[in-house]
Amino acid sequence: MSDPAPDLLELRGVSKHFGSFRAVDEVSFTVRPGARHAVIGPNGAGKSTLFGLVSGTLPASAGSLLLDGRDVTRLPVHRRVGLGIAATFQHSSLFLPETVLENVLLAALRRAGAGAGRGPAGRRRAGARAAATAQARTLLERVGLPTRHDLPAAELSHGERRQLEVAVALATEPRLLLLDEPAAGMSPAETERLTKLIAALPEEVTVLLIEHDLDMVFELADTVTVMHLGNHLTTGSPDEVRASAEVQSAYLGTTEVSS
Repeated sequence: MSDPAPDLLELRGVSKHFGSFRAVDEVSFTVRPGARHAVIGPNGAGKSTLFGLVSGTLPASAGSLLLDGRDVTRLPVHRRVGLGIAATFQHSSLFLPETVLENVLLAALRRAGAGAGRGPAGRRRAGARAAATAQARTLLERVGLPTRHDLPAAELSHGERRQLEVAVALATEPRLLLLDEPAAGMSPAETERLTKLIAALPEEVTVLLIEHDLDMVFELADTVTVMHLGNHLTTGSPDEVRASAEVQSAYLGTTEVSS
């Protein structure tokens, strides 16, 4: 019998302090390859701060983060992207004046090392751009935007922008995709489309997401981590989390977890 695959991501006592305030306090858990792993918790639990620590947009005050056993705690964002970590955040980072296709193409070219002034000259650069364009079109089809290529990103609906952000992240060919409240501000129909999109991602893309929509969480996730007041409360299957008295207490008066 073969040994199980090692964890893709491991957090060991990760903390983030802002002065005396402990936004994240010695949080430890692991994310296995291919997982659909959700992080939930009441407002102020430290979820988005935790994502900043994993993506590299925030430096850790203590603890360590390992990707495939490699310590990435002190690596900047671009180095983590190169190792296979991609993220979408609550606030859009799209180039709104540019077209939908150009947003994805830029990410694909950066991943290929064929951006302006960086790639080889002549036919090799043209070939790289053609391949990246084909990849971008395929990704836009995958996320449900096959007819929006030439539209400026600014003209997309809120839900479509979230779909585009996923396509941009996928263009970096991530092993770990971080989604920070992807359904925030979406209509029920948009949330349903996004849920189907995430569920259809290939198994080689591990997903770690923060989400307040617990119906979406329990439909998508095979593992759920619960945070409360900056601390790791529990990690388990959706059924285990639903049944946890600790989790029910943490959510009491905010959001029920029995959905």
